Amino acid sequence: MASTGSRTLQLLSLLQTHRYWPGQELADRLEVSPRTLRRDVERLRDLGYPVDATRGVAGGYQLAAGASLPPLVVDDEEAVALAVGLRTAAQSGIAGVADASVRALAKVVQVMPPRLRRRVDALRVATLASELRPGPVVDAELLTVVAQACRDEERLVFSYVRRDGDASERTVEPHRLVSVGRRWYLVAYDIGRFDWRSFRLDRMSGPRPTGARFRPRTLPAADAAEYVRDSLAGAADSLIVDAVIEAPLAVVEEAIGRWATASADAAVPNGTARTRVRISADSAEWALFGLAAVAAPFAIEGPSEVRELAALWGERFTSAGRLVTR
Repeated sequence: MASTGSRTLQLLSLLQTHRYWPGQELADRLEVSPRTLRRDVERLRDLGYPVDATRGVAGGYQLAAGASLPPLVVDDEEAVALAVGLRTAAQSGIAGVADASVRALAKVVQVMPPRLRRRVDALRVATLASELRPGPVVDAELLTVVAQACRDEERLVFSYVRRDGDASERTVEPHRLVSVGRRWYLVAYDIGRFDWRSFRLDRMSGPRPTGARFRPRTLPAADAAEYVRDSLAGAADSLIVDAVIEAPLAVVEEAIGRWATASADAAVPNGTARTRVRISADSAEWALFGLAAVAAPFAIEGPSEVRELAALWGERFTSAGRLVTR
């Protein structure tokens, strides 16, 4: 049997990764008796962790929300993911999150061993080149409510304004939150429309969980990000931009693969580094940001409004780059 301290930490880790544990199953995982398990649960409660217990043959334990936040237990992979996520959030467009993310990041990095700090720095360097400007500000509380509903597989109700200005109340089975381009999207099954939908969070208000759980449905796409990209490509007000970039396919996909479909240009000899891309954007400006993120020469095939804007920006940047003398 493990020592009391290590066993308590193991118990806490199990409770943090599972909504509900039957008592006997939890005791078997810890290799202790139900009586010892009860004592360990009491130790967690004394430390400030609110553990709910259900009595009876089918009874069990569940970590509940408390009045304050007790210490959390994370493994190496979770610690690295937490630090990287906090760095990203510190530069995000989520209202009220940037300052708190900086404070939390300082606490996490302070207690990290050097080997994990090196992993965090390596990930930061590898992803910095593909980061573009933040998108519309999304309320942190709204984002949290939606994320929790996805995690708990709980139906969600919210008000939503479509692109044409039509407002309606939606009841959905939330699947995943996806960040595509400059915006956050919720992929969910719309109960009223009997079909899957993607919802922009900046058009959403008043999200509230209903308390009704659901069995997850099969998403009609490889993943939620692909579903959102396909939805945007078919949107009536989306701008489709075709371009050729003088860079290998792998380089283009790493830089803008989240926002574009890319393929090696079959019209050039093998070994020539040239990639054709199609970007679905809500503005010509955003399409140009994506193309520029590859840091390679490119040619815009269409539409003409994007070519004209690129020419205008080129003149402005060239003028700004000249040395001004008086």
